[in-house]
Amino acid sequence: MNSLLKHSFLNILTMTTLSFSALAQEVVRPEPEISTPVTSVSSVQGKDFMVVTANGHATKAAADILAQGGNAADAAIAAQLVLGLVEPQSSGLGGGAFVVYYDAKNDEIITLDGREVAPQEAHPSMFMHPTGEPFDFEEAVNSGLSVGVPGTPALLSHLYKNYGSLKKGEAFEAAIELAEQGFEISPRLAAMIEHDAYYLLLDENAKQYFLDERGKPLPAGHVLKNPDYAKTLKNFRSLGDKWFYEMAGKDIARVVSANAGIMTAADMADYEVIERKPVCGPYRIYVVCSMDEPSSGGLTLLSALGMLERFDLSAGPTARNIHLITEASRLAFADRNQYMADPDFVASPSRNLIAPDYLAQRSALINELKAQTTVSAGQIDNENGTSHISIVDSMGNVLAMTTTIEGAFGSKLMTHGFLLNNEMTDFSFRPRDENGNDIANAVAPGKRPRSSMAPVIVFDAEGKPFLTVGSAGGSRIIGFVMQAIISAIDWDMPLEQSIAAPHFLARSDTVELESSELMQPLKNYGHPVKVGKMSSGMTAIQWDGEVMQGVADPRREGVAAGR
Repeated sequence: MNSLLKHSFLNILTMTTLSFSALAQEVVRPEPEISTPVTSVSSVQGKDFMVVTANGHATKAAADILAQGGNAADAAIAAQLVLGLVEPQSSGLGGGAFVVYYDAKNDEIITLDGREVAPQEAHPSMFMHPTGEPFDFEEAVNSGLSVGVPGTPALLSHLYKNYGSLKKGEAFEAAIELAEQGFEISPRLAAMIEHDAYYLLLDENAKQYFLDERGKPLPAGHVLKNPDYAKTLKNFRSLGDKWFYEMAGKDIARVVSANAGIMTAADMADYEVIERKPVCGPYRIYVVCSMDEPSSGGLTLLSALGMLERFDLSAGPTARNIHLITEASRLAFADRNQYMADPDFVASPSRNLIAPDYLAQRSALINELKAQTTVSAGQIDNENGTSHISIVDSMGNVLAMTTTIEGAFGSKLMTHGFLLNNEMTDFSFRPRDENGNDIANAVAPGKRPRSSMAPVIVFDAEGKPFLTVGSAGGSRIIGFVMQAIISAIDWDMPLEQSIAAPHFLARSDTVELESSELMQPLKNYGHPVKVGKMSSGMTAIQWDGEVMQGVADPRREGVAAGR
């Protein structure tokens, strides 16, 4: 990693108008998952390995793999397969994921793009009515039209073939056993089923699985078995992703097409994982590395952090510091919304967005005394139901994986024991903006929709891992992860306290707060302020010398385990 850090620093240090009112025309999207009661913080220390996921079953499956001598890639496969069973509303084989992986032996960072892909019959106006108005979000999401070609199975196969160490079947055992023997529905899953029961009724497979014979939501504590999922995993284990994309793929395409979708068996068979270069940038004496486009998470995060470099934030989460952080976030989001999309389809200025000279220009727009009324994208040369996994193995490998089916329960369409994503709704519903210009994130066949996922690994001045973190939460993910990084680096806040602290962020002109304590001081800066719960799902691991601490977000049901 040291060579990569030096290369990143050299590139960065030698590299010397869309307003948010326009975004109001875009479709109103609900937050990916509802908030549920806060639990206690799961915090564990260890020296050998560490794993943190959003569910205790998944954490145990991954920890067992690590204890057997498996590596981070093996453990991630085990965790994801279990999450697809016990947290089906958030991720699974019917969705997509991004991985940031630090290979300790080769001192290298690898990033994997397992994002869903638009079918070949997709087109820029597919979510537009003949009247010229876009579909309502619920109209688009609860149908086959919202389903993109899943990427998670191919990503898991790629992880195993290139980085796994155990026999492939070992990573499947825990999920198969749980699917066959059953697991107790957690309070969060029960609340999610109740919230989305109306839409789950519309698909026969989802109805039979999540609701009782009277059509009522299954309660917390109910033992749920999924023999179809167990069968799927056995076939996947024996026959690989070729079975999933060719044999099961035909069934998936039929289900999608039968529900007003446009996916074909050929779309499924053509899916490929893309290994991309990581995007890295400096913050203080550290280097932050994340996923590049089509995820906007890493670039937006690095952009905001770069604008904050000139400010002393050491006083902690004061009104002044939150004002500065949210102003930087607003500017970074303006650039995100204007420029970021699938780089294979849109000429991407990604590296220019985090160039020092450009960030200095953007940072100069931040007024320490008052909020800007509106912010616009800068002028330069030519991104839900989601879950995050953090793993460190005994060899020093680090894996950060953010995985999703987009909204809660995705498209609500279920087949082979898992839910299909609604990732197509991450594209812009409108093909052009109010001035008639093409929108970067417009739908196109074979294109990957912009994401906000931000799996992150932070390295210290010596090139050693210092922090790995990621979250669920739709476009709020960027703010959640940025707050965790600033809490660790600027505020020297204990990780447990950092992850549990009230969130603050800004994606547009409004500052969003979980606590009302600083509402009035921020209003005094000129910020519109909204207070409410935020359904993050952070998992994080931080190093203090040889000791690691793993922490799971109390806003969900995550568990940390280590040795």
